[in-house]
Amino acid sequence: MRVALAHDWLNQMGGAEKVLERLVEMYPGAPVFTTIYGPELMPAAYRRWDIRPTWLNRAPGIHRHHQPYLPLYPPAVASMDVSDYEVILSNKSGFIHGVRHTPRQLHICYCLAPTRYVWDYDGYAAREGFGRWLGLAIAPMMTRLRRWDFAAAQPSSAAENGTPAAGVDHFIAISKDIQARIKTYYGRGSVIIYPPVDTDRFRPAANNQAAGDYYLIVSRLIPYKRLDLAVQALTRLGKRLIVVGDGRDRAALEAMAGPSIEFKGRLPEAQVADLLANCRAFLFPGFEDFGIAPVEAQAAGRPVIAFARGGALDTVVEGKTGLFFYEQSVAGLIDAIEQFEKQSFDPAVARANAERFSSRRFRQALGDFVTGKWQEFTG
Repeated sequence: MRVALAHDWLNQMGGAEKVLERLVEMYPGAPVFTTIYGPELMPAAYRRWDIRPTWLNRAPGIHRHHQPYLPLYPPAVASMDVSDYEVILSNKSGFIHGVRHTPRQLHICYCLAPTRYVWDYDGYAAREGFGRWLGLAIAPMMTRLRRWDFAAAQPSSAAENGTPAAGVDHFIAISKDIQARIKTYYGRGSVIIYPPVDTDRFRPAANNQAAGDYYLIVSRLIPYKRLDLAVQALTRLGKRLIVVGDGRDRAALEAMAGPSIEFKGRLPEAQVADLLANCRAFLFPGFEDFGIAPVEAQAAGRPVIAFARGGALDTVVEGKTGLFFYEQSVAGLIDAIEQFEKQSFDPAVARANAERFSSRRFRQALGDFVTGKWQEFTG
């Protein structure tokens, strides 16, 4: 198979980029088609890849402020020339599934999420703090983008003369929640292949060492992560919370934090692994499509206290590897913490559960799926 990889944008690091790194390892030499690429904002290793951005990459200031260019992403994606490749494997959270190809090419979409600011703009705007008037102003554009996004997600088709067209032959979802959204928004079925987690980087504390006296968060400090709930809950309880990570919400979170809350900023991976292995529990108060950090905590043998929505329902086993809280509020999280402190959890059980999401299993499952579908496609 001649494989081309397609990724929405390369100007920031997150879970999508961790998946892309594994795809590049699986298909060495495959080019990475993307709308924009800011080398100065990405790891140095990316400069060794064959990355092919579109004309949109030349837009002023786009590497650091890409949201204002939202209407231009569909035409930028449509301009990509993937004609030299037999299989297109797109890694989608935005518009990259709209890459155009012919009926002789197979398009498999690894769907991190249906485009959330298109299908759930009100929720996205509320989380980001957008004003009411901005929402009203861009509502017509969102309607057009929703039509485009739906059409691009339908089974592949092309004009009679062989002109390339958008379309997805097979969807892969990263969680049950994403699988349901693919069905709801696109009317398409999908299989689930969980994202890769580097579980080998983490180990439970040696010799059944007692857990430390702190709860832990490792996250970007941005609105939809709902870290405000954890900061307020642990402040009220007077319990120690260590927050690892940085982001635009840091000043606001520090302002609401009591003396038991510690903000560490970004830390080296080895130090994060040590903090994970020795925390009382990992807190995950947001609604995530999947969520790699809770799996990393379990790989380190520690339980997770998570909001009962999204990917956490796939990765946390209630009563065995952690607990859920069902009301996304400070009171709901406090109740879960108080319940947690009356129970005990086995580090070996958490570690075994985390192995279901290892990078090895991802490579095996995805590789088998792509190869199998290519064999079906070619008869």
